[in-house]
Amino acid sequence: MAVRAGAAAVVGAAIALPLVRKRLRVPGPVTLAVSAAGPLAVAVLAPRTRKRDVALFAMQMWAFTVVHEMPYDDPERLRRRLYTRYPIAIDRWIGRGRLPGARLQTFLAGRRGVGALDRVLTVTHWLWFFEPYAVLSWILVRHPERFPRAARQMAAVFDAGALGYWAVPTAPPWWSSEQGLTEEPMRRIMLEVGEPLWGRLWGPLYKALGGNPWAAMPSLHFATSVQGAVSLTEASRGEGAIGWAYALTLGFGLVYLGEHYLTDLLAGAGLVGAVRGADPVFAPAVGQVSGVIQRLERIADG
Repeated sequence: MAVRAGAAAVVGAAIALPLVRKRLRVPGPVTLAVSAAGPLAVAVLAPRTRKRDVALFAMQMWAFTVVHEMPYDDPERLRRRLYTRYPIAIDRWIGRGRLPGARLQTFLAGRRGVGALDRVLTVTHWLWFFEPYAVLSWILVRHPERFPRAARQMAAVFDAGALGYWAVPTAPPWWSSEQGLTEEPMRRIMLEVGEPLWGRLWGPLYKALGGNPWAAMPSLHFATSVQGAVSLTEASRGEGAIGWAYALTLGFGLVYLGEHYLTDLLAGAGLVGAVRGADPVFAPAVGQVSGVIQRLERIADG
């Protein structure tokens, strides 16, 4: 009973503390430690079932959200560490003297305001907020035996990307363009589509979803869509083809819309490769942790 009560308390703290951490001025390391303990506590509370696996991943994503947003708690401090030049230099090298995003906007963007392509790619971008979870839900229902591995790798991609945001805070092209750093202007087309479409709702939506505007390297939009496509391909070629169609469309859109440099996308793809390559290496350690959790489960069950 004591183990179960302790695990339940940790879950409650992991959910509640991030919501009040700024108001209570909770130290960052404490918030990180409590958030990281949440998924482990969920694993202890219940025996392994589909529902437990889903709850475990949900708690993991809540922890990711906290870690993703925390660097922007002090924008001025983060600004002093912000990288802006290296992705511009790499993208210009790739684009033979011009940013690939600027080239795409020059050739494809509507000259009379927002066009159909702008709307389609913006909606594709917005769908990403659901896509990784839709992929995992599909795998859970259609290929349940593959869900633990797919969820584990998706979570690892998210977590590794969040570490990148802490280690190498990097500005996206739309922000650098606003500061005059890209030399050639880059529109942020998503704003041009979103403001008239959503009206008064746009401000709250943008604020809720834009917790850290300098979380650009690597592109987790692209990385997680690629990871989802790979997991779907392992289950079914047809399902994988749909996943890859979305991932590649999204990748094109992220560069065209001014949301990411091509460099960010390449780093995201590399991150997926690194996570999948490391999976067998870390599998024994994961097994050991799982064994400890199972022992705690038995103790919790009496």
